[in-house]
Amino acid sequence: MAFAALLALAFAAFPPAVGQTRQPFSAWLETFWPEAQSAGITRATFDRAFAGVTPDLSLPDLVLPDKPEARPSGQAEFSRTPEQYINREQIMRLAAQGRDLAERHKAILDQVEAEIGVDRAIVLAIWGRETAFGSHRSRHDVIRVLATQAYVGRRPDLFRGELIHALRILQDGILTRDAMRGSWAGAMGLTQFMPSEFYGSGVDLDRDGKLDLFGSTADALGSAGKQLKQKGWIKGLPWGIEIKLSGNVDCAQEGPANSKPIREWAKLGISRADGKPFARAHLDVEAYLMSPAGAFGPSFLATENFKAIRAYNMSDLYATFVGHLSDRIAGGGDFRTPWHQIRQLPDREIAEIQEQLKRRGAAIDKIDGKIGSNTRWQIGQYERNVRMKVGCWPRQEVLEHLRKGVADGR
Repeated sequence: MAFAALLALAFAAFPPAVGQTRQPFSAWLETFWPEAQSAGITRATFDRAFAGVTPDLSLPDLVLPDKPEARPSGQAEFSRTPEQYINREQIMRLAAQGRDLAERHKAILDQVEAEIGVDRAIVLAIWGRETAFGSHRSRHDVIRVLATQAYVGRRPDLFRGELIHALRILQDGILTRDAMRGSWAGAMGLTQFMPSEFYGSGVDLDRDGKLDLFGSTADALGSAGKQLKQKGWIKGLPWGIEIKLSGNVDCAQEGPANSKPIREWAKLGISRADGKPFARAHLDVEAYLMSPAGAFGPSFLATENFKAIRAYNMSDLYATFVGHLSDRIAGGGDFRTPWHQIRQLPDREIAEIQEQLKRRGAAIDKIDGKIGSNTRWQIGQYERNVRMKVGCWPRQEVLEHLRKGVADGR
């Protein structure tokens, strides 16, 4: 669930470089034991949890001498184009299921809205995106996954912490060892919580005396709602509004750094894509331009609620998918602006664009090969400055133009 958000905040020390000698897993476990003990884990819990456990070297996101480092296969947010990720047929199917579930779980959703202060459609949308309303069940052994990632993963400190929380879950009797099944990164339950999130955001909404994010719809939706609330969700505020760009505004003005009240965007000629006026109640709401496909698809004014979804999973595409699905569950329609076919460059070429732009003074902090608002904004600024067609997307033409500038000494 919020694993991508955790990754974005956790650039921990990398494990030993390829080719260096690494201690055996059994020896590593013994070096980990004092850390677990100091966190209150008993030796009995520790030994039961790791009985028979060996590292799973087939997992993604590991650093191994004989295995090239690659983007995790589960991160579709950064490997598919916006049109592929925000798949219309999938959205329609999930929205229909979500509307049925909204009727079936009306009492639970009433609780979520009244007690937690989060809109019903958004927690349903998270449930739909994370596990297709419970139909997708991850089967990885979470203890084994977390131990492997802590042992040979790219972010060991992050996973050491999550592993200790997983041991606490076992020790506190929240889950049994056999029930602790999840994703390749250790996320569990109907709305995919990392172990630390069981403690930070878990809600026993059905009040049966236990937290059950696997079998209790009430607990899963209540907990998802609490996490969104903690991240700044404002009840009743749209996550984003699809807009039509004007001649005064294009995708080169994207991003949180360019945020302003909606009334100011309207003065610049921005209008709603559906032709309706902006709601008077929203005119003073701060929003920023967000164009997930640059100039090649819909654009939105993204509010604080978009930021809350994005904090749940640090991806513009994830947040747009969930926000749009929530709109469809609530009875809204499709995007007004069509997607145009665009190509997703390989990670290394996106990273090369980022690096070249940074050399030219662009405000790019991370060279990570991922396409986000800041990268699109900086590409748009570059295209505008060199009089290219402004597309705000890491296209081959942009890469070639940057390379030519290097060759020419510019």
